[in-house]
Amino acid sequence: MGNGNTSHLFKLLLFLLTLHSSVAEIFFEERFEAGWKSRWVLSDWKRSEGKAGTFKHTAGKWSGDPDDKGLQTYNDARHFAISAKVPEFSNKNRTLVVQYSIRFEQDIECGGGYIKLLSGYVNQKKFGGDTPYSLMFGPDICGSQTKKLHVILSYQGQNYPVRKDLQCETDKLTHFYTLILRPDASYSILVDNRERDSGSMYTDWDILPPRKIKDVNAKKPADWDDREYIEDPNDAKPEGYDSIPVEIPDPKAKKPVDWDDEDDGLWKPPKIPNPAYKGPWKRKKIKNPNYKGKWKTPWIDNPEFEDDPDLYILKPIKYVGIEVWQVKAGSVYDNILICDDPQYAKQTVDEFMANNREAEKEAFEEAEKERRAREEEEAQKAREEGEKRRRERDRKYGDRRRRRRPDPHDMDDYHDEL
Repeated sequence: MGNGNTSHLFKLLLFLLTLHSSVAEIFFEERFEAGWKSRWVLSDWKRSEGKAGTFKHTAGKWSGDPDDKGLQTYNDARHFAISAKVPEFSNKNRTLVVQYSIRFEQDIECGGGYIKLLSGYVNQKKFGGDTPYSLMFGPDICGSQTKKLHVILSYQGQNYPVRKDLQCETDKLTHFYTLILRPDASYSILVDNRERDSGSMYTDWDILPPRKIKDVNAKKPADWDDREYIEDPNDAKPEGYDSIPVEIPDPKAKKPVDWDDEDDGLWKPPKIPNPAYKGPWKRKKIKNPNYKGKWKTPWIDNPEFEDDPDLYILKPIKYVGIEVWQVKAGSVYDNILICDDPQYAKQTVDEFMANNREAEKEAFEEAEKERRAREEEEAQKAREEGEKRRRERDRKYGDRRRRRRPDPHDMDDYHDEL
């Protein structure tokens, strides 16, 4: 009976997996395992100028799994360009998910870490920065100020960057970047499965004119009462309020003992502010029963707006590419995924975090210890070498000074001659 239940459970699981795969579609997935070279073409862009970099197939310096390899940029101050064909697909009437991981093992100083989706025919050997693309997504770092997360969409041949200031990660661990674009033109951006931002293509890109605009011809109605508080018309001034003096004689003041009324005049105590005086009388404030709120310019339909229900649709995708420039190389690309299922993308990230994250942190901390020890050793050697050179210099020039020290008698003769 137990075996029968197990068999039934297995069949149910197999059915659910089959059902899921029939609904979801993976257009492209690359983990740079066996056979990856047959799928990727290294571009010769900038090679004739001596400015083209290459890629290493490696797990990097502190991977959580030494067998989990990716593509790492190699050679400093170079342009890097490589691409792979994708079975042509359209995101019409379906969700588009673009996801990949990157680890900046280097102090990049300035450079990109993004990927691109390309449409139409591309000569992969000439793929470069001037090759048109449909989507560019990922980090761009320069100094301590620029830590940008790009989301650039192409629409009718023109590139439009997202108007939001999105920030990328800058530490030296692996991070997953996920873009989800839906048929209603809404989108979500995730970093390590945590939503970093979301919105709509209608509002967050300057692709189409806005649906609504402020009515520049609108004016506040004459009877619009925007006073939140008003004077209480029933409030009355207390009797005798106006007779309260601003100042009064200081009751604590005393006539000086040496004061002479005949010589000094009649003594009067100095004045002090009257604590009973509350200033000019004003009616108290009460809530305005006719208050309508602060008047705001109303929004109206934009006559220049023309909806495009296909706004979210990219040109049919045929390639995925990495095309970046970096001052310092060393970025590891991996786990590239293009599909229509956010849940599958999420599981991919969860799997990595569960199996690799802690091991990667430990490997990074160990590498940092070794780096600090190596730097301290090099610094100590430099100090010892500097001290050695100083002693040699002192010995060399010290001997010269001793040899050239003048005889005092010679100096006396010199002065005698003068």
